[in-house]
Amino acid sequence: MANDILVTVVGNLTADPEIRTIPSGSTVVNFTVASTPSRYDSRSGQWEDGETTFLRCSAWNGQKRTLATNIVQSLSKGQRVVAQGYMNQHDYTGNDGVTRTSIELRVTAIGPDLSTQIAVCERNPKPQQQPQAAQQQSGYTGGFAGAARNRQQPQSQAGEESQEPWAAGATYGSGYGEEPEF
Repeated sequence: MANDILVTVVGNLTADPEIRTIPSGSTVVNFTVASTPSRYDSRSGQWEDGETTFLRCSAWNGQKRTLATNIVQSLSKGQRVVAQGYMNQHDYTGNDGVTRTSIELRVTAIGPDLSTQIAVCERNPKPQQQPQAAQQQSGYTGGFAGAARNRQQPQSQAGEESQEPWAAGATYGSGYGEEPEF
């Protein structure tokens, strides 16, 4: 993939992603992203849409990846997404005998556009059977502990203050960039 073109596209899914298994046993999902640029016209004071580009996309499950399955379970028609992948060009002969070219994005990463929506993510479940040696050698498992703020803190005895300065969870709105109330 050293000479392939890496592309990022932001747009809306035109339909629910369609998953299928090909004869070799591989799983692929196909979908289309519609991307419409817009610009502000200072003369009219209005936003104007440009021409919409429809980009066919595919994503595959691999040996350790479940990208195609995750897309079908997570994304649906109309959702605004950010997709990244490599451009592939295919030449084919149409029913009329004319050779045509189609361009497709082979997606390597995709997710919802968080500028217009929120998302709740969860990790894929770990495989049921792991060799004992692999369990002992496993290191960092990743993940985000954002939900940790909802867990219960150990209660202090009456009148006793916690000795741990970081034990108190943050409250919503106390993050960076929040304006103070006046």
